[in-house]
Amino acid sequence: MLSLRARVFGWLWSRPYLLLTFTALFWAGNSLVGRAARDVMPPVALAFWRWTLALALLLPFAWPHLSRDLGDLRKDWKWVLVLGTLGIGTFNTLLYTGLQVTTAVNGLLLQSMQPVLILLLGAAVFREQVGLPQLAGIVLSLSGALMIILGGDLSALIRLEFNSGDLVICAAVVVWSIYSVLLRKRPAVHPLSFLAATFVVGIAMISPFYIAEIASGRLIENRPESWLAISYVSLFPSLIAYLFFNRGVELLGSAATSLYLNIMPVIGALLAAVVLMEPIGWYHFIGMGLIGLGILCAVRKRYKAAAHPAHFASRR
Repeated sequence: MLSLRARVFGWLWSRPYLLLTFTALFWAGNSLVGRAARDVMPPVALAFWRWTLALALLLPFAWPHLSRDLGDLRKDWKWVLVLGTLGIGTFNTLLYTGLQVTTAVNGLLLQSMQPVLILLLGAAVFREQVGLPQLAGIVLSLSGALMIILGGDLSALIRLEFNSGDLVICAAVVVWSIYSVLLRKRPAVHPLSFLAATFVVGIAMISPFYIAEIASGRLIENRPESWLAISYVSLFPSLIAYLFFNRGVELLGSAATSLYLNIMPVIGALLAAVVLMEPIGWYHFIGMGLIGLGILCAVRKRYKAAAHPAHFASRR
């Protein structure tokens, strides 16, 4: 007879929307923690220890697959290097750096541009067709992002006054979008093998910047908040969210899963307002609405298509 824990896990494991809601919550929490811990945890240190501890937790499960897939990973080492540098090393380091200056609300809403940018880059790199609805989606989403960046003040565009943190997060969004487009070049290995390999590359890429950060005098403060932040980002958005995400793709397909996860910026913005007491202005709602409309326009045909197996992406 199954134990209560096994029955509860089996019940949860068969409910994709509940799993994906937790996934969105954990990934949104990554931005909140990055913002909340900015005074006690330097950004590069947070990125370095996030992936180092996540790798330590992952290796016992990934090792059997990794030892078998080592030849294929070596064969496609250039793509492993590129994808690990972009998706692990660069994206999160830029995200945490931007969150030192801008709010978690801005950071989360700006990340919602990613589906449209991925569509645009896919057209540019792999010659995917972009129709009028997709072009309209691109314009709407970029307009929404600009509304958030400018804080609703269009005169800031003339004076070229931008929040530097917003610009850094925009750079992170572009990096993640490039990574997502290039994922189709990933080696045909087990998802855990690929994830472990990109973790190693990302940690190696971050290490020199972490050493430079230490040399500059920016150190982790020995406080409970610091270790709680590292523990959260290593476990929940780095491992558990990926497990739930993969199960969601298995049950729903990649198209429906990606569409549902567009709730992440909304969940995160509301949490930031409640937990971090960050203000949400009228321009946030307008920007959120424009980005949402842009996403619906841009992916409308894509989500009508049959679902395809998704890659195991090192997201958030």
